[in-house]
Amino acid sequence: MENDNQRKRAFAKRFVNPILRNVADSSRGPFALLRHVGRRSGKAYEIPIMVWRTPDSFVIALTYGSQVDWLRNLQSAGQGTLRWHKQEYVFQQPIFIDEQAGLSALPPFIRGFLGLLGTHEFVKLVSQPAT
Repeated sequence: MENDNQRKRAFAKRFVNPILRNVADSSRGPFALLRHVGRRSGKAYEIPIMVWRTPDSFVIALTYGSQVDWLRNLQSAGQGTLRWHKQEYVFQQPIFIDEQAGLSALPPFIRGFLGLLGTHEFVKLVSQPAT
């Protein structure tokens, strides 16, 4: 299973992410640009990611599990930024939330899709607009 996830992540990094960067820079849809710093390299990264807005946070479904580099980097740094609908947001440490709380933040169609994928892990990023 983990090896399968590694192959999917490698494919997404190389082929899907470059396309989604353009989509994420629009003011529509669930895509955002997540910015974080590598925990070992100190290098700045920017990845497109699907997020769902709540009144005080963004919810992210961990479709590749909780060991993805971006999440581990955010946990190590304790902070990051998100560009969503042409606005910058800052956040502190990602917070793991239970499956029910995660699913309740998502549209019904996405909930069904994530069920088919077997996604059960979620994080939220409590955010505020950058000044």
